[in-house]
Amino acid sequence: MERLQKVIANAGVTSRRKAETFIEEGRVKVNGKIVRELGSKVSAHKDTVEVDNIPIDKEEPVYYVFYKPKQVISAVRDDKNRKVVTDYFEEVEERIFPIGRLDYDTSGLLLLTNDGDFANLMMHPKNKIFKTYIAKVKGKPSKENIGLLIKGIDIEGIKTAPAKVKIKSTNKKNNSSIIEISIHEGRNHQVRKMFEAIGHPVLKLKREKYGPITLDKLNPGEKRVLKPVEVKKLKESAVT
Repeated sequence: MERLQKVIANAGVTSRRKAETFIEEGRVKVNGKIVRELGSKVSAHKDTVEVDNIPIDKEEPVYYVFYKPKQVISAVRDDKNRKVVTDYFEEVEERIFPIGRLDYDTSGLLLLTNDGDFANLMMHPKNKIFKTYIAKVKGKPSKENIGLLIKGIDIEGIKTAPAKVKIKSTNKKNNSSIIEISIHEGRNHQVRKMFEAIGHPVLKLKREKYGPITLDKLNPGEKRVLKPVEVKKLKESAVT
C-alpha cells in the first residue's frame, strides 16, 4: 500500500506535490469515490484510481530536456489558452510534466518527465542541484554588488543561498552586462529579483544548464530524450 499522491505521481499524471492539490480539490477518485485525505493509502495494482474521471495507468518513465522559448508557460495547460511546454510534445504518448518552471519571459533548459519521484528528487530544497543562467542586465554591477550575490542577498525578508557569479562581458554603448549566475534554489523569479535587489534589472534571461545537463545543440522549441547515464548523473547530483 502506498500514499495516494505517490501512486498518482508514479503513474506520470503529475508531480507528487501537484497530486496533493488534486486530492484536496476533489479531483481524485478511488474505486469510484472521491478521496480528499492526503494520508490515504491505496494499492496501485488492486485499487482503481481516477484523476478528473480518467483512470491512471502505469507508464514507463521517460525523461526529456527541452529548450523552452520565451512566452511559453511551464505547465501542461493554461486557463488563458497561452502556449504551454507540452504543446511541443504532442507526439509523446506519456503524460509528462515540467520539473519546476521557467518564467514566461525566460528561455532555456527545462526538464520534463512522467516520473514523479524523480521530479521530487530534482526539486526538493535539500538537494542542492545548481542551475546556471545567462542574464543580460542593465548597467555594470560593481564588485561589491557581485559579492552580495555570491554571499547571499535579502529578498523579501529571506536571504538567498550563496551563488556562483561571473561577469562575462560589458557593453558601454548599450549600458548592459552579460552575467553568468548559478543558484541551487528555485524561488519564484529569483534570479530577476536578485539583480533587481542590487539595482541592475534583468533585460534578458536564459537557463543554460541544469546540474550536469546542458542545452548542447538544441534550438528554441527543440527537445531530446535524456540518456540513462544522464538521468543517473542528475540523481547523483542531488546532494542530500
